[in-house]
Amino acid sequence: MTVKIAIIDYGIGNLKSIYKALHHLNADGIITSNPKVITDADGVILPGVGAFGDAMKNLYENNLNTVIIDIVKDKKPLFGVCLGQQMLFSNSVEMGHHKGLNIIEGEVLRFDILKVDKVPQIGWNNVEFTDENHFLLQGIPNNSYFYFVHSYYGIPKNDENVLGKTKYGEIEFCSIVCKDNVIATQFHPEKSSKYGIMMYQNFIHYCRK
Repeated sequence: MTVKIAIIDYGIGNLKSIYKALHHLNADGIITSNPKVITDADGVILPGVGAFGDAMKNLYENNLNTVIIDIVKDKKPLFGVCLGQQMLFSNSVEMGHHKGLNIIEGEVLRFDILKVDKVPQIGWNNVEFTDENHFLLQGIPNNSYFYFVHSYYGIPKNDENVLGKTKYGEIEFCSIVCKDNVIATQFHPEKSSKYGIMMYQNFIHYCRK
């Protein structure tokens, strides 16, 4: 059975690279802003590249915020990527103070330039898993390396929402979050070689179930 994965198009995001990764894995990736297509899909990916405030503004203008909240309530698998992870949090301080989707309780902060090598973090870094049995991590060695491009990072209020941790300079931050049917990575799986692609494969398998 071909799995249909809706990639939410809200005007900001790394859509084509995720689309290509899904089709490489023989999933039916659909780039869309159509609420019905999103709700009818087997799983949903919320991508993101850019500023938090602009991204949330675009979601609200297209009523996609309510669509995302509804699919989470309906227990449909949701995968947030990079800015798509940050938008799941309660709020962000990026260029002001902005409310997020509040699916994951917590806030998004900027790296303190005095505690890290440089801002943004660009490049490969390792991720320490907190639960190696989670479906997303099947077949992936703990402390594997993934590709990051970001200046901000999310801090979940509840430790049970932390699935992966990464150290950058003096700061340890949450690089994978999870809550029920929701998972999200601060890094880009589609740019992270075989282990990133394996994450998408594991997500596809989960959607199929």
